[in-house]
Amino acid sequence: MKTKYILPIIASIVFLAVSFQKLQDKPVLYIIGDSTVQNGSGKGADSLWGWGSFMNLYFNTDKIEIQNHAKGGRSSRTFITEGRWDLIMKTIKKGDYVLMQFGHNDGGELADTLRARGTIKGIGDESKDIYNPIRKVNETVYTYGHYMRKYANEAKSKGAISIIVSPIPRNKFDEKGKIGKDQYGIWAKEVAQQTDAYFLDLNTMVIEKYEKMGAEKVKAYFPKDHTHTNEAGAIFNAELVAKAIKDLKKCELRKYLK
Repeated sequence: MKTKYILPIIASIVFLAVSFQKLQDKPVLYIIGDSTVQNGSGKGADSLWGWGSFMNLYFNTDKIEIQNHAKGGRSSRTFITEGRWDLIMKTIKKGDYVLMQFGHNDGGELADTLRARGTIKGIGDESKDIYNPIRKVNETVYTYGHYMRKYANEAKSKGAISIIVSPIPRNKFDEKGKIGKDQYGIWAKEVAQQTDAYFLDLNTMVIEKYEKMGAEKVKAYFPKDHTHTNEAGAIFNAELVAKAIKDLKKCELRKYLK
């Protein structure tokens, strides 16, 4: 084969190899959580959206890949017991990031016939053996903190960086126009401190914004109930997440923001 034909072929092979290597080296931002992070399939079913569906608006996706694995109805426990975390652990690598927000569904019953998704309150080492009527198996249920530590520590074992996010508040104003802080947000912060993970206090940030806006304006973000936001509400929350990441001075994730 003549040299004039060989050189372009070699150049093409080298280009493809370099491109593949760059793709392999591209970090991934894994987002995990419940329906407030991704509602349904993330396509706006019933006009409801989670904030994770809009994080691509704030990142340079040429340099970082965003994968939103959040699933409605899941707690810090059931995201694990359903095997969703195991799937992420098979692909997560050094230099990746995990943005996690759980809590909204952790307060449920441990072993009811409807969901069986609750966790033991707190961040201690308590556990309880139960029969799970949904999965039809015996199961040991742990505290919220136990499961959150599992995410952070296992991500760290792969060389990935964890960012724990306190749950967005529900649209529940009291007679004084105030919204109570979420206990799971406090526990999330404590777990972040225990595991040396980064922490975004989204619960407090959103509460402060909502209280300044007032109940009537905030109501426009919640077309169905007091928990799930529409597109405008989800983007509102996503922007606060992006701003909080930008303020994490020692976190390399901030360099991928637009």
